[in-house]
Amino acid sequence: MKAHGRVFKYGDNVDTDVIIPARYLNSSDPKELAMHCMEDIDKDFVKKVRPGDIIVADKNFGCGSSREHAPIAIKAAGVSCVIAETYARIFYRNSINIGLPIMECPDAAKEIEAGDEVEVDFDSGIITDLTKEKSWKGQAFPPFMQNIISAGGLIPYINSRQS
Repeated sequence: MKAHGRVFKYGDNVDTDVIIPARYLNSSDPKELAMHCMEDIDKDFVKKVRPGDIIVADKNFGCGSSREHAPIAIKAAGVSCVIAETYARIFYRNSINIGLPIMECPDAAKEIEAGDEVEVDFDSGIITDLTKEKSWKGQAFPPFMQNIISAGGLIPYINSRQS
């Protein structure tokens, strides 16, 4: 499983309130949430993001409330992966639960810049900045997590195993 896209770069402590502002939480429709993804930190994000693009951030990405809406908005916006130095624990688990691949790799998160073209190999954990021709070893997903992500999240994964 791989991701490949152009990078949107953010700093430390990107909280769930800027990923999807609370004023839009009256909807749980992924398409509606995607239309407002990142708008309080990057008003042009939804205009510029393309399917497959990647978010790279520094420390504590997804901090704040435990709302599942945040990773849903990111995934529905077309983002194929998030790379960060560290994540808020609940955001990390919510991301896996809804099938959004996320990787921790402090060195990559520090060195990758906005606009770079990046490829992520989830099997090996290798993150390659194609723009800079540089690679880093992130934490690969164990097979069971890859299966959850491939299925589109925990619920579809459980449902597929009961068939």
